[in-house]
Amino acid sequence: MKQFLSENFLLQTETARRLYFDYAKDMPVIDYHNHLPPDEIAQNKTFANMTEIWLKGDHYKWRAMRANGVSEDLITGGADDFTKFRMWAETVPFTARNPLYHWSAMELLNPFGIRETLNGSNAARIYETCNAQLPQYSTRSLLQHFNVKALCTTDDPADSLEHHKALAAEGFGVKVLPTFRPDKAMAVEDPPAFKAYLDKLGAAAGIEIHSYHTLIEALKKRHDYFHAAGGRLSDHGLNYFIYSDFTEAALENAFQQVFAGRQLDAAATAMFKSATLHFICQWNHGKGWAQQFHVGAIRNNNSRLLKKLGADAGVDSIGDWAMAEAMSRFFDRLDANDQLAKTIVYNLNPSYNEVFATMVGNFQDGSVAGKMQFGSGWWFLDQKDGMEKQMNALSNMGLISRFVGMLTDSRSFLSYSRHEYFRRILCNLFGNDAANGELPADIPWMGKMVQDICYNNAKAYFNF
Repeated sequence: MKQFLSENFLLQTETARRLYFDYAKDMPVIDYHNHLPPDEIAQNKTFANMTEIWLKGDHYKWRAMRANGVSEDLITGGADDFTKFRMWAETVPFTARNPLYHWSAMELLNPFGIRETLNGSNAARIYETCNAQLPQYSTRSLLQHFNVKALCTTDDPADSLEHHKALAAEGFGVKVLPTFRPDKAMAVEDPPAFKAYLDKLGAAAGIEIHSYHTLIEALKKRHDYFHAAGGRLSDHGLNYFIYSDFTEAALENAFQQVFAGRQLDAAATAMFKSATLHFICQWNHGKGWAQQFHVGAIRNNNSRLLKKLGADAGVDSIGDWAMAEAMSRFFDRLDANDQLAKTIVYNLNPSYNEVFATMVGNFQDGSVAGKMQFGSGWWFLDQKDGMEKQMNALSNMGLISRFVGMLTDSRSFLSYSRHEYFRRILCNLFGNDAANGELPADIPWMGKMVQDICYNNAKAYFNF
């Protein structure tokens, strides 16, 4: 029986171990999509205790605790911080075979050096041991500890980006760059909330938004602002890909209906979203940006917890919608006019892996190696099985050698262990293929490919 979380964790062959330790382990990190708060990096925040750094905002853990019978007051409610930590510690043994079990053990080991598996009986001791180390692990020191060279936060077009600018002016050694996330500018399903958002966006852009034309003008102005602040990526959270024909008159009519507080029908909603996203993608291409599409989540399923806690409360799941035709037509309209930017698509429903992997291959154009990317296992799929399935689909349908690799997609500064997790799984895939005679036992050749996937491909692709 092998030891849990040994130095050879997840590495089943000698080739896998050589690939990981000689090639992958010490490669830097480019975290091109996360939800880290830029103000906490600018302030170089330190954390009061493990609950604040580890549990606050982590809806993965919240979801597991609820499933384990923990009441909401002890998860997100008024309980004291240690009680919340203890509730998590008591839940950890029940997360066996869930990725949270691996992630929790890895995050305690690195950076805190804790090799014990967390449970209720050792919760107090581990809490105090880690708390004693937290003063040395500020936000910036953690980024440096995990060898992060660049990271891209997720930012609304109306955000000031003051913290990104301050970090750039200060010359902090890790590039902290903004990502343009305009989802709220297309959220016409809720007219009052949409109109309130237009006021916020208009104030940021210095434009009174009263028409579809002025909405696009404001978004374009903020897109330019993000570019001046170092932004080179947009990101879009979609239930499913949307394609619709549109005219200027039809878009203006739809805008005025929403502006007046009226609900759009499904066709007008689809047109509004499709057109707005199309224009933003044109700007991305014009500026040489990359664009990301996170597709397939059905969000906020529990209305009671949504009302109590807001979005991102751990009540989202995998959705199931038709994807292929709309995705094809959306990309084709851009490609036909030479306006398709570098694109990464992330799929949340594993039954669509091959659909996504083959779709991106339709729009490679030879201008950039791996211009169209089937993105890494995301959200419910950023675990061993999900990552292996994504990489196998990519390998079978495209070029894994051109893959831009892993991202954290996290709000936690301790989540960089996920890059180690990914790298071990990646090396194990190649190592098993070599052991089975399915790849040549050429360690330098495979090692170079592994290093490219871990870091070099992303460095060349984003050119930060």
